[in-house]
Amino acid sequence: MKTLAEHLDAMTVQGELFESLSDHSVRCFACGHRCLIRDGRRGICKVRFNRDGVLMVPWGYVAGLQVDPIEKKPFYHLLAGSDALTFGMLGCDFHCSYCQNWVSSQALRDPAAESSGRYVRKISAQEIVAYGRRSGAAVVASSYNEPLITSEWATAIFKLAQDDGMQCVYISNGNATPEVLAYLRPFLVGYKIDLKTMQDRQYRQLGGVLNHVLDSIQQAHALGLWVEVVTLVVPGFNDSVDELMDTARFIASVSLDIPWHISAFHPDYKMVNAARTSIRTLRRAAEIGQEAGLRYVYAGNMPGQLPEYEHTYCHQCGTCLIERFGYVIQKYDITLEGNCPRCGVKIPGVWTQQPEKVRLGGPGTPRWVP
Repeated sequence: MKTLAEHLDAMTVQGELFESLSDHSVRCFACGHRCLIRDGRRGICKVRFNRDGVLMVPWGYVAGLQVDPIEKKPFYHLLAGSDALTFGMLGCDFHCSYCQNWVSSQALRDPAAESSGRYVRKISAQEIVAYGRRSGAAVVASSYNEPLITSEWATAIFKLAQDDGMQCVYISNGNATPEVLAYLRPFLVGYKIDLKTMQDRQYRQLGGVLNHVLDSIQQAHALGLWVEVVTLVVPGFNDSVDELMDTARFIASVSLDIPWHISAFHPDYKMVNAARTSIRTLRRAAEIGQEAGLRYVYAGNMPGQLPEYEHTYCHQCGTCLIERFGYVIQKYDITLEGNCPRCGVKIPGVWTQQPEKVRLGGPGTPRWVP
């Protein structure tokens, strides 16, 4: 019986994000680790590997495929009230101990996640885009595992989705390189990045490097991608006032218009006995974001408990433009030009040209793709 790694290795093609070196070694550019991979070895992500001096990369399968509300990503300023056909593969370049998608992300690193193999199914890019069309999705998103390490497959899907009029986005840990961002830029409109901590020592515990993520936020914004940043507030890890202020100030230094989503931690994976994030902590984090000058601060995944940080308000006149309850849009009042209807100021974001299709009052629940 094949192992999961052998099964996945059969669904690979030659990659594009690498350079050939001497002795059949390759240098991968898909993520900030820039792995030097010798013949017969794997990168840190475990899914990109060197075969006879050629980098082989994942292709032609999904381990997750469903239609999600765009708010679940979360994107609040990108086609609000639309649906996103979301696909994911297996593997990650990080190993966060509190990962909520660990069965997908740690599939080749943690034996406890081997069961993820039963969700793998072969599928073509054409089939994925066709389902997006039938489902009425306005967005195609790469998520669930880390999309950077499967960028060749993602762009194959995105090319077809673009031709069908759908917008494409990444939901990522932000451990990117200038090469992969340039590779993705022709196809992406939005890039959601996790900013997990402002301490490099703690980032390294998760398998990353702080400056790689900070650079990615700056570079993605400079490239003209619509960027939203998420910080999962984990008690005892990144919830101090000083660290939250450092996070908010950094985002503000890039742009005051970048939405900052502050999410509550719930026990998961290797941290099942850890404390949950309190509403008080989330509220204080949101206040810190506002004190730093950020115009759009959201406290997520606690529907109705912090409504003042769930809705979108005009940063100039304070008019409520979008009312939300979780993933449900209860009110949408932004002009076709993306302006506040009361004072006329431009509201930063990517807004629909078909407001009649906004999912007003809809269930906002994910739909699995059979």
